[in-house]
Amino acid sequence: MPNRTSGLPVLPPVASILLLVIAVILSVPVFADDIAPTKNARTLHFNVSPNGYPPYLIVDGQEPSGIMWDVVTLIADRIGYEVVPEQIPRKRVDTMLLNGYIDATSRAIEWTDNPEQFLFTDSIVEVEEVVFIPADSDLTYQTTEDLFSRTVVTHLGYFYPLLESHFQSGAIKRFDVSRDRDMFTFLLHGKRFDAAIADRLVGQWILRNEGWREDFRISKESLTNYGFRLMLRKDWTAFARLFNAELANIRANGDLEDILSQYR
Repeated sequence: MPNRTSGLPVLPPVASILLLVIAVILSVPVFADDIAPTKNARTLHFNVSPNGYPPYLIVDGQEPSGIMWDVVTLIADRIGYEVVPEQIPRKRVDTMLLNGYIDATSRAIEWTDNPEQFLFTDSIVEVEEVVFIPADSDLTYQTTEDLFSRTVVTHLGYFYPLLESHFQSGAIKRFDVSRDRDMFTFLLHGKRFDAAIADRLVGQWILRNEGWREDFRISKESLTNYGFRLMLRKDWTAFARLFNAELANIRANGDLEDILSQYR
């Protein structure tokens, strides 16, 4: 009768080697940085809003377009991220971003309640409010006093820090409309309106599309100037660092200017 030194079966040599290899692998500590990111971990859920914000975000086609979309998708592709567009109403954006339903939205720091809750990239493009004047008008704009006793077409609900005191005193009259395009329609056809205040790129986009470029002059001086950026959660610091580095590259090599020129 053969001797039995144990109740365990004797394994063949190959199986013994495999068990040894597995034991060694399991004994090595695994760190988060050693794990290759999954496709989901390399996806940026980017808010484009239901109506967009032409020419920064345009959502009237099958795929979004616009300055911010083009820049974000270009950079994301170069740093290894896929961009998924999400249409989130403005009032829900901040909450859904903090709760992880989306990862990024376009925003100026100055337009944000409690901006310390979020992480912002470097400025992608400047949002610059300027004065649009009918081409046949004798009005020129250099200072706010040039608008005294004038009626200015403005966007309903917008706050204009440089002009608010003059609106309140009546030195400058404002006429509110709800859509950007309507500002130029009223100014073009309404005899009692002297100027309109709009974002430079927004206005240029509208005038180009409507064939109104020759009908208006645009002031060189701006009323406000804000950096339009990506707003992220604070745990997206690694992405922001990569994004900023590539943003600097496309600014230097002319790729950013090429995108902007498509929408002027």
